[in-house]
Amino acid sequence: MSTTADPLSALASLPGVADAVDSVRKAVDRVYGHRVMRRRSNEITSEAALRGARGSAALSGADWALEEVRRRTDFGVETEARAVGAALRLTAEAGQLLSVWRQSPLRVLARLHLVAAGGTRPDETVGRPRLEGEPVDEPLVRLAVPSASEVAGRLEGLAGLLLAGTEAPALVTAAVVHGELLALRPFGSYNGLVARAAERIVLVGSGLDPKSICPAEVGHAELGAEAYLAALDGYASGTPEGVGAWIAHCGRAVELGVRESTAVCEALQRGAA
Repeated sequence: MSTTADPLSALASLPGVADAVDSVRKAVDRVYGHRVMRRRSNEITSEAALRGARGSAALSGADWALEEVRRRTDFGVETEARAVGAALRLTAEAGQLLSVWRQSPLRVLARLHLVAAGGTRPDETVGRPRLEGEPVDEPLVRLAVPSASEVAGRLEGLAGLLLAGTEAPALVTAAVVHGELLALRPFGSYNGLVARAAERIVLVGSGLDPKSICPAEVGHAELGAEAYLAALDGYASGTPEGVGAWIAHCGRAVELGVRESTAVCEALQRGAA
């Protein structure tokens, strides 16, 4: 990263990032300006939460149809059901943690993991970063697993950047938080779900998406696991091109989330939802 006083802001000058930031801002402004948002924004928020949870679970191996997620009430037995339940709980919890995030991002990450693992038998590994030698259950991510000491140092560094404040666009900050957590896999399980929930918190808390109606998780799922992992590989490489491509990928995911909520707005306007 740059040695400037605000390294996150420096990332905004990477190739393709400025265009991605501009495109996301315009897309978000369009959906917030939709006439349905003036009177039915709560419905859009609820639907975006459901669809975002479905998308996040899909990237964790539980690619269920939306209506299955909507109707299901039991999420505590099968592996896929647990992933969907964790995604739903995280989406519901994320909105309650905005003020805490501004004071202690690491505390929020611990809480997110605790919530995600709420449907499993609790043990001493839940709600804290893993210790040396503890396994990581995150089969989707093919990067080498960093050591516990590296995880601790990089988490502290990330928290320091966030607490110091930044002028970086929300997309840049959200993408870095997401990428770091996915690359580090600080917990023994549910790291992908936690990383995507943290991305949502940044997008909402930054003011880019204050009503949480632009589910980036939908876009990440639509772009597909292979594209997601290829972009993550670029981020983990640390090269300007790789990091810029990851941020742009996250931008496309937000735009696809906007498209999803726009379709919901249109359906409500036609009286079809």
